[in-house]
Amino acid sequence: MPARDIYHAAIIKALAADGWTITNDPLYLAYGGRELYVDIGAERVIIAAERGDEKIVVEIKSFLSLSPVSDLQEAVGQYEIYRTVLKESEPKRQLYLAVPKRVDEGIFSERFGQLILNSIGINLIVFDEQLERIIKWIS
Repeated sequence: MPARDIYHAAIIKALAADGWTITNDPLYLAYGGRELYVDIGAERVIIAAERGDEKIVVEIKSFLSLSPVSDLQEAVGQYEIYRTVLKESEPKRQLYLAVPKRVDEGIFSERFGQLILNSIGINLIVFDEQLERIIKWIS
């Protein structure tokens, strides 16, 4: 099993505070003889019958290296692999990339970051690592 991200506990608390139940920590995926571990699987039951149950998968990225572009390349690669496998194995789950607010205020606020996010269609959870709360959801 892979090592946990340094913000793992913070995003678990943030999701719980936002009404989510953690169902998998990590979420195990297997496909074509390969095994993958996405950081968190969570779900929230919605009262409105027309919405049914919401289920998400969250990959957490810290962006701590000296190169935010390298961090973004790694995050996008993992995101695309997980999204592709989830389409086959758990199509009802929505994938999100969770990042601390400094990443949203940094590379994701730049023209370059916006191009990548919008072109690839990355769902984003921005969280405050100090308060352990979700600041915004971007789908």
